[in-house]
Amino acid sequence: MSLQHGILNIGIVGLGIAGASMIPAILKHPNVRLTAAATRNKDRLEKFAKDYNAETYYSIEDLCKSPRVDAVYIATPTELHTDHVKIAAEAKKHIIVEKPLAVSLEDADHIIEIVENNDVQLIVGHSHSFEPPIQKMREIIDSGKLGRVLMIHNWYYNDWLYRPRTPEELKTELGGGVTYRQGSHQFDIIRFLGGGMIRSIRGVTGIYDDSRPTEGNHTVFLEFEDGIAATAVYNGYDHFHTTELTFDIGEGGPLTKSNIYAQARRLIKETKSQTDEVALKIASGYGGNRSKNYKNSEENHPFFGLTVVSCEKGDIRQHPEGLIVYGEDEKYIVPISKEETGRINVIDELYKAVIQGKKPVHDGQWAKANLEVCVRAIQSSKERKELYLDHQVPIKEMVKNTI
Repeated sequence: MSLQHGILNIGIVGLGIAGASMIPAILKHPNVRLTAAATRNKDRLEKFAKDYNAETYYSIEDLCKSPRVDAVYIATPTELHTDHVKIAAEAKKHIIVEKPLAVSLEDADHIIEIVENNDVQLIVGHSHSFEPPIQKMREIIDSGKLGRVLMIHNWYYNDWLYRPRTPEELKTELGGGVTYRQGSHQFDIIRFLGGGMIRSIRGVTGIYDDSRPTEGNHTVFLEFEDGIAATAVYNGYDHFHTTELTFDIGEGGPLTKSNIYAQARRLIKETKSQTDEVALKIASGYGGNRSKNYKNSEENHPFFGLTVVSCEKGDIRQHPEGLIVYGEDEKYIVPISKEETGRINVIDELYKAVIQGKKPVHDGQWAKANLEVCVRAIQSSKERKELYLDHQVPIKEMVKNTI
């Protein structure tokens, strides 16, 4: 058994954009092996088997029967997470599952119970709070050099709503729309930096395109138990892009193209049917003709919008070389190696939990707390009032993710 030798064998379930983007991180970790994949797409499976000399399956059930798989990365649609976690956990496989954890808080509870009953580790891949600049911000906060935190803001304007989408991604009830899909990243970053314990939120969400009938933007005010104020602003309608404020670097890491303005909206308008749009989405996944070269995509630390932390004695934001700190007496750069990436840290957090017994930060309870913010933000907008939260958890002692 590989675990006895300190090696963790991982199989990927779902070879779309999320699944494909995790492959380089798995390959880079010295103590993790990529041994299998499952997807319904025959062409992807054949290419994967050829590229990695790995086992391939058409279902998660069959993949989880393999003795060469110790853990699974579940990169399937949100509405399938509960069933897929159940299958993996009952097969005694450790789990990384994509964000958000589930569609509802009840499903999140069910997932947590399944994992605990089967004594397996669960990490939720909120990959942007794993990014080295966000982790370094947390390190600076913990050091106390800048005093206590006063405000945390994450603002992101992009083209999310007009990227090629499958039907479920445009249905809020299935966990679609920017508040579930992207707010889950924002709220995770903010909670990670602020310590986890949000007291209340007031949200306003918007659905402004009848052809894309799900949340395309939101503005959410969050107050922590200790008084930290935060805002999460997201607009996916493909007009202004915050890459103009983040050194032309977006969430994937590479410099943005000069013609990015309205490019996604134009493409969707030219797409003749939902079938054609789904085909575009499929082509963006593993082996597709629109897929990224993920081995070379993270040329810089990714910017998930503009993140600014304000403390008593200074402000912190990202910089292409790492962080820039605006202190009381000087402004200076904190360099961060580009060898480490958020996705490598996702893999490493699971590895350390399974092999070294270290409690993970991004476990089921943490993910449920992030999901609660997503759910309550939409509810707050509908009811037009502040809502208090019930399922928040404090950040565990942070383990530096170095390999």
